[in-house]
Order: sequence, then C-alpha cells, then structure tokens
Amino acid sequence: MTRKCLLFLLALPASLQAAPLFIGTSTGGNSASKGIYLADFDSATGKLTKPKLAVEYGNPGFLALHPAKRILYASGKPNNPFADGSGSVAAFAIDEDHGLKFLGEASSGGENACHVAVDATGNTVAVANYGDGSFSTVRLDEAGKPAEAGTVIKNKGSGPNQQRQGGPHAHGVYFNKANTLLFMPDLGLDQVFVYPFDAAASKLGEPLASLVSAPGAGPRHMAFSPDEKNAYVLNEIDNSVTASSHVDGKFKVLGSLPTLPEDFSGGNTTAEIEVHPNGKFVYASNRGHHSIVVYQRDGDTGELKFLQHAPCGGEVPRHFKIDPTGEWLLCAHQASNTISVLSLDPVTGLLGEPANTIAAPSPTCLLFDR
Repeated sequence: MTRKCLLFLLALPASLQAAPLFIGTSTGGNSASKGIYLADFDSATGKLTKPKLAVEYGNPGFLALHPAKRILYASGKPNNPFADGSGSVAAFAIDEDHGLKFLGEASSGGENACHVAVDATGNTVAVANYGDGSFSTVRLDEAGKPAEAGTVIKNKGSGPNQQRQGGPHAHGVYFNKANTLLFMPDLGLDQVFVYPFDAAASKLGEPLASLVSAPGAGPRHMAFSPDEKNAYVLNEIDNSVTASSHVDGKFKVLGSLPTLPEDFSGGNTTAEIEVHPNGKFVYASNRGHHSIVVYQRDGDTGELKFLQHAPCGGEVPRHFKIDPTGEWLLCAHQASNTISVLSLDPVTGLLGEPANTIAAPSPTCLLFDR
C-alpha cells in the first residue's frame, strides 16, 4: 500500500470504515436462525465479519431504524401471539456496542407482516402484511415503542395470475421525504397505492390515484431517485422494473425493462431494488438467475438503460444493500445462507465479482446502523 493511499484511509471518518450491519432473517421451517444478527463491515477493505446473534425474535424479516432514537424495528412473529393471529412490529433498543434489547411489540394489523418503514417524525411505523393484503400505520409512544394502530386498510380484488394474485398482497411501505404520503406496492392487485399521511395523528386519508402496472406484473418493492422525481417499481412476477416520473404522489409511466437476459429460461422472481446514492444507477435482484441487474439512469428523463447482469455469489438473493460509501453492494442469499460483498464502481455503476462471502442463517434484510 502506498503512503498516499494509507494516509487517505486514515483520514476517512471511522463511520465510513467500520459500519455495523443488522441482519433480518427468516426463522421458520428448516432455518437455523434465532432472530436478528449483527456484523461489522469495513468499507476500506470490503470485509464483513462473521454475524453474531444480537437478539432472539421470531421471523424478523424486514428492519428499519428510528430517525432520531437508538431504536430498531422489525416485522415478525410476536413473542406473545395476538388473539387475531396477526403478525407483529417489534422495537429493540440499540446499545453502545450495537447489541439489541427487546422493548415491546404490537399487532401489525394483519397476517404475515413482511415490510416496515418509520416516518420522519418518529411517531409512526407503517407495516405491510403479505398474508391477507392489509397494511397499517402503528403509533409509536414517547419511548418509541409501538402502541395502537392509527389506520388499518385492506384493499379488495385480484389479479390475472390466480396462483399468485388471488387476492391483495401488500408487499412494501414507503414514506416520501416530505412525510406527507405513504406508498404501498400490492403484488396481488398490480398497483402501487398512494395515501395522504397525517403525521400528527398517524393516520391515512382517502387514496389518491395509484400507479397501475401491467396485468400480472406483481409489484413488490419500489425505490425513488434521490430527488424523488422518479420512482422505480420492481415487479416480482413478470421480472421487470417499471420506471415512472413522479410529482407529489402522481406518476407517469415511462416504460419497463426486463430484469433477466433474453436467453434465460429458468424460473425466477425478483426481490429487491435500490437506486445508487448518486442517482446514476438502479440495481435489482433476481431469485433464480441469482444475479443483480444493473441499469444506468438518465438524470434528465429518468429512463433506464441496461448495463450488466452480475452474479450475486449465492442462491436466492432476497435482499441487498449499498454501503454508505457507495462503493460496495452486500447481497443476502436466503437459500444458500450467505452474504456476499461485491465491489461497486460509482463512476460506471458496474459490479465486481462476489468476494468475502460469509455464512449467515436465512438472511432476508440488511440494514446499516447510523
């Protein structure tokens, strides 16, 4: 290592060299997972430490942080089952060593809670319930613990794929930066619903016009450009990404691109999508092709152009996360029980070969601590 490179690394803030990583997992079936795990990621070298159990909890599949308090939230299976059989949203205090302590839990308002998001005020956590298609806003008390539900909504209908779309399947919840809207992709109804959000009351208003995807597409997750002028919707069933312009909750579809190579004939479903912090690239994961697809984003039009299909380093890339430096992509493989680190060139957007693959039980969500 040259003296200049060494001085550069020493000058980097500690937060950009060692970043604690929380790992949400699936604890059902044959999984060896016991809850939420913790590892440390070194952005100077791309090395990830072996995960250790941070706290036991049932099926903590998706994670989110409080915007101000040292609290982590997870969708999951309650410690004490609710009478209606609903899933849970749980809160955990984060200590100085990034360990977790259970604070409390509340009903998610529906079955099989699969996604959570915390609003900018830290007064509300939104939850998507895949099982019965409902989603809710849950009030947080002054200590940050989940309390009563503000709004619970379950849309009606079905999609053309009766095997996957026999009813609504809420799959994600996203607040806008202004904290005035909540977006909810529904895999079963081929729509991204938009609701006005009252932060003071933790309640949702009457729905606005939704973004309608192609019949049978199955919108799963979404990501906004840093300026929120564009939204990118990942469609799980037809393996595509839909690009749209966006202004105050109103969408105009620009077009869709496939996530798979033309010559791929195997089974596949997509899982996660993320826009690079510099706004120039969009990434999505393929479960079946076992890859990350990379697109270049036009900053003026918001349109996408295919760049790369990169091997992800494992099987069933359920979730991935770009690290705070923007130079690494960490990919969680639910089926192979591993997490791989891929180098990322923020200038070209291209991903390198998978490296530093470590064992992790049924990883389903990766979240860097602040």
